[in-house]
Amino acid sequence: MMSNYFHDVATALLAASGIALWIVLERFESSKRTDESSKYFLKIYRSIVRFAWFSVSWILMAGLLRIVYFADFEWANAVEKNQETALGAKLVIAFLFVVFGVFIWLALNKKVKRLRIDQRPKTKDHRP
Repeated sequence: MMSNYFHDVATALLAASGIALWIVLERFESSKRTDESSKYFLKIYRSIVRFAWFSVSWILMAGLLRIVYFADFEWANAVEKNQETALGAKLVIAFLFVVFGVFIWLALNKKVKRLRIDQRPKTKDHRP
C-alpha cells in the first residue's frame, strides 16, 4: 500500500517539478540576465533535475512492485468495493501525468541547453 502511495506521489512530483521549473525559466528568460543570475539559475536547474530523476527512479521501482501485486492488491480491492472504473480512471490520470512530466522535462532540457550555449564565453574569430 505504501509503495503504491509513494508511486502516486512520485508521479505527481515529476509533473509538478517540471511545471515549477518552467515557471522559473520563463521568469528568468524575461528578466535582465547577469552572469551571476545565470549561474544561480543553472544551480537551481541541476537541483530540480536531480529531484526529477529521483521521481523517475521511484516511479520505475515502485511501478514494478505495483505491477507484480496489482491483481492481488489493487484490483482485488477495487472489485470488492465496486470501484473498477475509479481505479481505471486513476491509472489513466497517473499515466498522463508521467507522459506530461516527461514531455515538459524534454522541452525544458532543450531550452536550458540553448541557454547554456548562450552563456558560453564569446571567442574572437582569429582568421587571417
